[in-house]
Amino acid sequence: MTSIIIALPKVDDARNIKSLLVRSGIPVAGICTTGAQAITLADGLNYGIIICGYKMADMIYSQLHDDLPFGFEMLLMASQHVIGSGMIDKEIVCLSMPLKVHDLINTVDMMIQTIERRKRRLKEKPRERRPEEIALIKEAKGVLMTRNHMSEEEAHRYIQKCSMDSGTNMVETAQMVLSMMRV
Repeated sequence: MTSIIIALPKVDDARNIKSLLVRSGIPVAGICTTGAQAITLADGLNYGIIICGYKMADMIYSQLHDDLPFGFEMLLMASQHVIGSGMIDKEIVCLSMPLKVHDLINTVDMMIQTIERRKRRLKEKPRERRPEEIALIKEAKGVLMTRNHMSEEEAHRYIQKCSMDSGTNMVETAQMVLSMMRV
């Protein structure tokens, strides 16, 4: 689940934003009045959004952004003058003050959906094979190429198909091919 952290210098403002989000069905992990508190809270979470103002008691938004852990995005709430200045990093989503509740809710929803999609893509990404696993698959392909007169591509496809048919991964299938060929 995507965590929301609100980091604003005035605790009452942070509580008001939290109340708006919670009433809209968006849970908030915590509120902070300093950037250091926000970073500490974010370090204990996996993915999330930090909603902050331009300046906190101990740092400005850009310092906070630079120290955010992997998986966290920033939503900066600032005056139109600051946002329009062109100094804000393109990675940071901005909302101009005074804030419209509808804009805040829609923007946070959009950011949550983006983070959730990114998390799904990372989970679906196949893991990297270790060098010994690559060597095992290569050896099995070599045996198939020699004994069955296959090209490397045909041997690879054969191992891949056997892997899919048997419901095992390619490394296990390569081990089975090698054990069968050694007999």
